[in-house]
Amino acid sequence: MIVLDAHQDIAYNFIQHGRDYTRSAWAQRRREVGTAVAEAGLVANGLPEALLGRVGVIFATLFVEPNWAPFNKIKRCGYDTPQEAYRQALRQWDYYQWLADEYERIDLIRTQAELDAVLATWEEGLPLQAHHVGLVLLMEGADPILEPPQLEEWYERGLRIVGPAWSETRYAGGTWRPGPLTDLGRELLDVMADLQMVLDVSHMTEYGCLEALDRYEGPIIASHSNPTAFWDHHRNMNDLQITRLAERDGVIGVVLYDQFMSSTWHKGAPKSAVPFDTIIAIIDYICQLTGSAAHVGIGTDVDGGFGAEAMPDGIDTVADLWQIGEALRARGYAPQDVEAIMSGNFLRVLRRALP
Repeated sequence: MIVLDAHQDIAYNFIQHGRDYTRSAWAQRRREVGTAVAEAGLVANGLPEALLGRVGVIFATLFVEPNWAPFNKIKRCGYDTPQEAYRQALRQWDYYQWLADEYERIDLIRTQAELDAVLATWEEGLPLQAHHVGLVLLMEGADPILEPPQLEEWYERGLRIVGPAWSETRYAGGTWRPGPLTDLGRELLDVMADLQMVLDVSHMTEYGCLEALDRYEGPIIASHSNPTAFWDHHRNMNDLQITRLAERDGVIGVVLYDQFMSSTWHKGAPKSAVPFDTIIAIIDYICQLTGSAAHVGIGTDVDGGFGAEAMPDGIDTVADLWQIGEALRARGYAPQDVEAIMSGNFLRVLRRALP
């Protein structure tokens, strides 16, 4: 069994903060002590921790943010125009290509065969040194797509998952700037369907998400979203959205940012303010709501504007994600359901999209 993390901003962190994914999270923390980058939080992600924690597949983002965004202070990944967004996303794509070219244990997953090759490195009995981490490219916020037909260019580069929104884009309203799917967004969904790409509805507004669930016929996920039952905010998804996603055989990835998990958490709160069991409670809530364990997974959003200090107690790096499976078993979840939650559900949806 492996862990599939459905949302990590690996290239963004390299370009924005100089965080080298191939280095240990602990080494990067030491490097950042006393620097401005430390304001982004304690690093929780790195290839060594991924290998130790059996994080075998990652949906790795192409994420650029508009220059007006409240968290975009450094602006190395910022944009004002679609052309700037396109160039910034290409820089991140180059980084992923470089990782796969330079590091034998990092692979890009674009096809069924490439997915199977990565999974084969985790077969029982193989030593740690044999394991590989596979990256599936996910675009978070679709503004780098200059126009819907140009999506084919991104597809040829290996992009397999698209989230139309982060905040507002030309394709959909989103966090901070709500709105529906636009006409351009509807055209984008048509092109995505032709390519059988995965649609990511995280960050979309309720009405934009529900329209997309009605309109889009291809595979659908919410890579990193939590139920509003735990924090009633439009960044999370309400019960109707989650049940509709499940009806489409989609999967929602539980995001491990304390603010998205607890209505009482505040910046500076101790780790104990959000106990580890909150993760299990959210997973169990989604299972009870949808009637099975088939529609929930993990989408940490690790190092996505917060650090280990703002993750639940017991989670310090991605190496600790493995504990989620252990806790589910202790709760009484069957082994096949634990495997589905830890990776199998997202793998099921991904396989429908890969050529």
